[in-house]
Amino acid sequence: MVDAAPRPYGRGMPMHDDEVTVTADDVRRLVAAQHPRWASLPVSPVQESGTDHLLFRLGDDLVARMPKVAWAAEHALGDARWLPRLAPHLPLAVPAPLAVGVPDDAYPFRWSVAPWIRGAAIVDPLEPGATPNLDPDAAATDLGAFVTALRAVDPMGGPVKDGTSRGVPLARLDDAVREATAASGDRVDGPAVLKAWDRALEAAADPAPRAWIHGDLMPGNLIADGGRLAAVIDWGALGVGDPAADLPPAWWLFAGRTREAFRDAAGAGPGGDLDDGAWERGRGWTLVQGVVALPYYWDRWPAFARASQRRVAAAVADA
Repeated sequence: MVDAAPRPYGRGMPMHDDEVTVTADDVRRLVAAQHPRWASLPVSPVQESGTDHLLFRLGDDLVARMPKVAWAAEHALGDARWLPRLAPHLPLAVPAPLAVGVPDDAYPFRWSVAPWIRGAAIVDPLEPGATPNLDPDAAATDLGAFVTALRAVDPMGGPVKDGTSRGVPLARLDDAVREATAASGDRVDGPAVLKAWDRALEAAADPAPRAWIHGDLMPGNLIADGGRLAAVIDWGALGVGDPAADLPPAWWLFAGRTREAFRDAAGAGPGGDLDDGAWERGRGWTLVQGVVALPYYWDRWPAFARASQRRVAAAVADA
């Protein structure tokens, strides 16, 4: 199971100013002290990493997920509480934690042990020269069905999205998107971005719809096996909010007929169960994730910033 993309990041700097260092020795110490039934298993770092966790294999069948920044400190508890409830309703595998660990004197965050999901993160189809590892026609239907199934689970008692997190009303992100667009300069087509963004704001639903969302269906969080979509990982953005926040794969994974197939399977096409404005709000969430990332990651993680550029371009191309 992998999160997003390989290290190192940009120009010798850490991805985040406040990230903590986590080593295999840290994992061995924590596992031995808190979950000794796995203490004999070999520990090895996973070369792929996301924006907020480091991963370590425990033997052949387990993975330790170690937050490296404070904003991810509660992800382990959220995964442990909600993924077992959601997993039985979903058509793709979900890595519900088998155990949660607590901080010690040398490591400051809660952490978790989950099943290792075999396969590989899907290849970003927008990457120049990419060799796809996924059948896009099947993936469009499979991922759309996953989004629909997740949305159908009763959200009662689930954590409602707040602040400026994914799934809140888009208007809360207006300042951030406009500031990031200006800061990105000629790295994006500013007028096209703001035109598409204004359309997304106009598509706001009142009241804002609420359903379970994953909130981060990027290529690195989708696992392929044998050319088919097999699992969805990294549930740190999970919550109850606007289901349009799970529509961005339409632009960063699909195009043409596969985009339309995903749209229909996700319930955002004509006659679907989502409201009429969901599609444009989904484009808006694509812009949020792409544009806001650019100024922050340009030097810290250049590969991720360039991927964000391509996703922004895809979102405005047909706006």
